[in-house]
Amino acid sequence: MKASCEKCSKDLEDGSLLCSECGFEGVDAKKESAVGKIKKHMESNKKIVRIVAIVVAVVLAVSAGGFLFATKTDLGKGLTTKYFRTVIGPVAAKSTIEEFVKANLVPPGTEIATTDVSEEAGLYMAVVTVQGQEHPVYLSLDGTKLFPSALDTVAKSPEMAATQQPPAQDVPKSAKPVVKLFVMSYCPYGTQIEKGILPVISALGNKIDYKLEFVSYVMHEKKEIDENLRQYCIREQEPAKLSAYLGCFLKGDGNEGSGSACLKTTGVNVAKNATCVKATDDKFSVTKNYNDKSTYQGSFPTFLVDKADNDQYSVQGSPTLVINGITTESQRDPASLLKTICSAFDVAPKECGATLSSTAPAAGFGTAAAPTGAAGAAATTGGACATN
Repeated sequence: MKASCEKCSKDLEDGSLLCSECGFEGVDAKKESAVGKIKKHMESNKKIVRIVAIVVAVVLAVSAGGFLFATKTDLGKGLTTKYFRTVIGPVAAKSTIEEFVKANLVPPGTEIATTDVSEEAGLYMAVVTVQGQEHPVYLSLDGTKLFPSALDTVAKSPEMAATQQPPAQDVPKSAKPVVKLFVMSYCPYGTQIEKGILPVISALGNKIDYKLEFVSYVMHEKKEIDENLRQYCIREQEPAKLSAYLGCFLKGDGNEGSGSACLKTTGVNVAKNATCVKATDDKFSVTKNYNDKSTYQGSFPTFLVDKADNDQYSVQGSPTLVINGITTESQRDPASLLKTICSAFDVAPKECGATLSSTAPAAGFGTAAAPTGAAGAAATTGGACATN
């Protein structure tokens, strides 16, 4: 028996609940329509669940060292490009950092340790310890790029902006350039540029007014304070012997006894130096401030013997090279440093024509050369010990 329309009584087509004559939709049809909407909604929810599941899977894959997925849309062409980038895990990041540093940034056989590997602002950050000195380094998440430091592109507050190193400026010329080099005695990049500049000082002699100064905080424990004081006193009392002393000290392994041995080797008056160290320590409260963490600059003890010049030239780290009152940059090989300093003469003297090595010394102590190629270029210009 055929079903009929509840409104006009016309027979309905087989299986249909909608009247073709008057358009009336029966109660059963309404139920079926409602069921259809529910099924459609459930299908939509299933799609959402699948999408969420995919997102969760991607996040878990990245956390475990999997892949980073992204899409890129070209609005001009209406195209969407999808690509995957490998993300290595923290364990692999540690191995990558150690392998690169050993192969490119330190002399063969140098022992290093990598700790505190963590993700920060889209990069892996780690602390690499070389000869007892800690250096923060950064690695891209895919392990293909290593950075000796990170530059913050976020706008700084006025207080923070005031502490940033000023941009490089053109160095004014003078008849006798005034050259100041600010270092920490155990900073590997400070010792690197010191090794590079010693032949320059020897070549130019009294044609320049050169002075070794010290950054107003230390990053390498009490041994750096002791060595800074020792070198400061040689500078103040027997300046003619400072280059010889540094040549001896920098060639060694940086152990705490090498400084005392070099005093004797280079003929520095040991008793006179010790008296000066004690007086300087008392005058500038060096050890007192070391023991009082409320005086620290951030996490680091202060060393204020050259504070006035640090403030005047906005010195932030080791090394900082100042020529005729302007902070400047230079490659750290002797030939490049000679060229940089000689560019500050009104009329360059004949000594500026000296033939010096264009091979940069390696960072840290010893006589090894820096690695060549891109890694060496990065290691001989950008490395610094600094708090920011």
